[in-house]
Amino acid sequence: MSLSTAEKIRIAISRQGATVTSLAQATGQTRQNLSNKLSRDNFTTSELRELAEALGVEFVCGFRFPDGQEI
Repeated sequence: MSLSTAEKIRIAISRQGATVTSLAQATGQTRQNLSNKLSRDNFTTSELRELAEALGVEFVCGFRFPDGQEI
């Protein structure tokens, strides 16, 4: 079973020693707004890039076909 995007963000927050509040502040939003997005698991690609940058992690997005080919 794969993790949701929100679960991955929460893991990154924890591993980087951050908090939802500190990540929200680093990305110019309120804690409540970020918490709501995490609850809904609703992020744009640009938001994910911004969150990754603020956390100091690499954001990777792509598609992999059943035969292993990636685009």
